[in-house]
Amino acid sequence: MDIALIIVLAAIGWSVWTYNRFIKRKNQVMEAWSGIDVQLKRRANLIPNLIETVKGYASHEREALKEVTELRTGNDGSVAERSDQERKISQAVRNLLAVAEEYPDLKANTNFLDLQSNLDSIEEQIQSARRYYNGAVRRWNTLIESFPSNLIANIFNFDLAEYFEIELATERAVPKVDF
Repeated sequence: MDIALIIVLAAIGWSVWTYNRFIKRKNQVMEAWSGIDVQLKRRANLIPNLIETVKGYASHEREALKEVTELRTGNDGSVAERSDQERKISQAVRNLLAVAEEYPDLKANTNFLDLQSNLDSIEEQIQSARRYYNGAVRRWNTLIESFPSNLIANIFNFDLAEYFEIELATERAVPKVDF
């Protein structure tokens, strides 16, 4: 009977320890997502200033300006929806920066250069936050799918998390735009 009691206590101890690992990993994923969210909000707050600066020089480029403005709203939803939205925003920002290339006075404007520098910095921070988030998701998903921890995951209905995939404006060269 002593061996049976030890086995039961060991099983309970392992279950509690494993459950606590899940909670720790879940909190890391939530913290990592919060880091991405903060950086995306910083970028979203910078975009109106960028638009206004470009507007002063390229007021007839309304389509590029309008697209960036419209995409900036509505950033809620699942990780996949948010990822898709941010991919579209990155593309629109790349297009806006491509429009700016056509205006030498704008490219030399200190306000524009400062905004572009801030945007580059924020994009790097988004990339860093995304790597941290995806690492936390990888650890979470591995814990869920690995035996024997998957037994606890099934009991408590822990689901796999989605990776955050996004193309950043700084990941590619600015495309050439001809009018």
